Parts: sequence; C-alpha cells; structure tokens
Amino acid sequence: MVVMSGVHHIGTPAIRGRRTDGCRLVLSADPPDHADPYDAIVLRDAARSVWSEPRVPDAPRRVWRDWALVSVLVPVVVLEGALRDDLVWRVPSVVVALVLLPTLLWRRTHPLACVGIAFGFVAVVQATSLVLGDEWQGLDSNVFVILLVYAVFRWGSGRDALTGLAIVTIPLLLSAADARNPSGVDEISLTSVAEGAGFVLLVAAVGASVRYADTARRRRLEQVKLLEREQLARELHDTVAHHVSAIAIRAQAGRVVAATDPAAAVEALVVIEQEASRTLAEMRTMVGALRRGEEADLAPQRGAAQVEQLATGPDARPRVDVDLSGDLDRLPPSVDAAVFRIAQESITNAVRHARHATRVEVTVRAEPDCVRMTVRDDGDAGPFDPRTATGFGLIGMAERAKLLGGTFEAGPARSRGWTVTAVLPRGARP
Repeated sequence: MVVMSGVHHIGTPAIRGRRTDGCRLVLSADPPDHADPYDAIVLRDAARSVWSEPRVPDAPRRVWRDWALVSVLVPVVVLEGALRDDLVWRVPSVVVALVLLPTLLWRRTHPLACVGIAFGFVAVVQATSLVLGDEWQGLDSNVFVILLVYAVFRWGSGRDALTGLAIVTIPLLLSAADARNPSGVDEISLTSVAEGAGFVLLVAAVGASVRYADTARRRRLEQVKLLEREQLARELHDTVAHHVSAIAIRAQAGRVVAATDPAAAVEALVVIEQEASRTLAEMRTMVGALRRGEEADLAPQRGAAQVEQLATGPDARPRVDVDLSGDLDRLPPSVDAAVFRIAQESITNAVRHARHATRVEVTVRAEPDCVRMTVRDDGDAGPFDPRTATGFGLIGMAERAKLLGGTFEAGPARSRGWTVTAVLPRGARP
C-alpha cells in the first residue's frame, strides 16, 4: 500500500490519497488546522490605508449655490411643517430641521463636524421619542442631510469617513428599534429602515467614487507638471552646456592670441560677454518657471529655423556647418523645439568630447511625414567615448525623440567621428 500525503498550505485543506487496489486513488480532505491569517492582514492593511487617507486639499468653501440651497429649503421646511397633519411634534420637527440647515454651508470644510451635529441631533430626538413612547415623524425635507454623508466621503479624510459612517449608523439602529410594536416587529418599518440604510451606503459610495476619480485626475495633472518640469530641466541643461562650452572655447582662444593680437582677444571677450548674458537670461526664465511649478511658455521658442544660428565661421574649431532643406515652417511646436535642442546638444557634445575634430555637419531635412536630422563630426572616436557615459545629454535627446514618437540613434561612425541620427514624426504631440 502506497500512502500519498498532500502538501499543507496555509488556509487550505490537506489532501491525502491512498492506493488500495493498485489502480484506484481514494482522496480525502482534512479541514485546515488553523485559519489563514492572510485575509486578516489584507483587511487590516486596507483599514489602515483608508483610516490614514488625508483630506482632499483645497476643498471649496461656501459658494452661492450653498446659500441658494439653504434659502430655498427654509420656506420648504416651514411649509411642510404647516401642512402636515400627521406630525406629533410639529414645532420641534420644524425647529430641528431649521437648526440643521446651516450645516450645509460648512459641509465641505468641516464634513465630520456637520455629520456629527446633524445625525447626533437626529439620534437624540429619536432616543427621546423612544423613551417617551411617542412616535416621532421627521420632515421629508430633512432628506438634505444626505448631502452631509456625501460630503464626508467626498471631502473628508479617511478617519472622517469611517467615523461619520459610524455616527450615521446610530439613527438607523434607533429607527430599527422603533420598528418594534407590542405585537412584534413591524416588517414595513424594518423594510423602510433597510431601504434608508441602502440609500445612505449608495450616497457614501458615490461620494467615495467622485473623490477617487478627482484624486486620479489630480495625480495625472501632477504627472504632467512633473514631466513639464523635467523637460524644463533638460532645456536648462542643454542651454547652459552649449553656452558654457562656447564661452570656454572663446576664453581659450583669447588667451592664446592675447599676446600677439590684442584686438582678437577683446573680440573674444565680447563674445564671452554675449554668451554669458544669453545664458543668464535663459537660466532666469527657466529657473523661474521651475520654482513656480508652472508650465513653460518660453517665448520666443527656438526651433528648426534657428538651427542655422548654431553654425560658426570658417575659423572656428571645430567648424559647424548647417544644411536645412524642406518645409520647416509648419512643424508642430514640440517637434520644432526638439529639432533645435537635439542639434544644440549634439554640437555641444562634439565640441566638448570629439578629439581633433575640425568639422561638425548638421543636416535637417523636412519630409512630408517626418523630419530627419543628422549630426556628425570628424573627430577621433575611440573605444570609450565620454558621450556614452550615463548623463543627461544623450538620455535627454533619446527621451525627447521617444516622447514625440520618433527614433534616436547615437554612436561612432564606421570610419571616424560620431554620428547622431533622429527621426521625428510631423504628427507628434504639439
């Protein structure tokens, strides 16, 4: 006889098999030795998560609609109290409703306090009617308190929501107790209480759903803002790196010719001053936008048409030649800016890292469905090139192209030098 024992899992019955005749397998299930603690852990973590949920920021204060609602409900409450003949406590019912109406004005900023006041008041009145043996009939217009339930789940913290739900339960329990009569339980009254409880839960669920939908929308907006700030940081890096590289080159050239050609040295200082001024201006604009956390509207936005400004004269080392072709005037703004920034960053990398480079060629060609650009230099690209290091330069250019739905490649050329190739679709996001 062969005995087969199943593997015990937490919370699952053990399965044992017994071979009795060589071909038949008899299975039996034993009950679990102890309860699965996983469900308890999940429930505990969920409760803690809800309890620690913060309040919704920037909850709107009283608006004109709140005042209009209260103004409309006041005569409705008074009129209902005057017309209904079944009210045992006519005046107290009207007074309670009028006292609770102002809670609508603070339901967003103080949701738990308003729920506590309103439903606590109702619970006290119900308890008093139970003690006195009188049947208390509230006004139908008291249904406005359901807005307080919505508000505590919509605007309050997780602690407010759970505490408010517990407070709301008290009048429901008192109503269930009041449903008893000398002959037993009034099933109609209990049904009404159950319907009321279901309606309260429905309103609470709606409030929670609207809350989390708004939270998701806020998070998406924050992600967009963070992405914009990240793009601004890349813009700042690209701009500063380009201008600082130009300043360094001009300073080196000025130092070399200072003794033999003072006029050339002065000209180099003028160029350095201009580059430094432009760098400071762009840094102030971008850093200001980053500090405000606002979306950038950098005007004028440099694009493909300004790539020609990156070209240098024949005496520069390395010399930068720019060749633009095709219709570059009607590009989407994002593609237009990306063309300039990729060209600028590629030239900056060539100036800083291409050893013995004498020329940098920039080619931008606009096609019907895309823009193709190539930047290549004739420097020495050894087995290790600083441009391959993990930094914001290549990563930023590749990310720009990817965000626009394009492609980006960078690496050593077959013969010599370094080549950057980017293809950006014209239909990219503006």
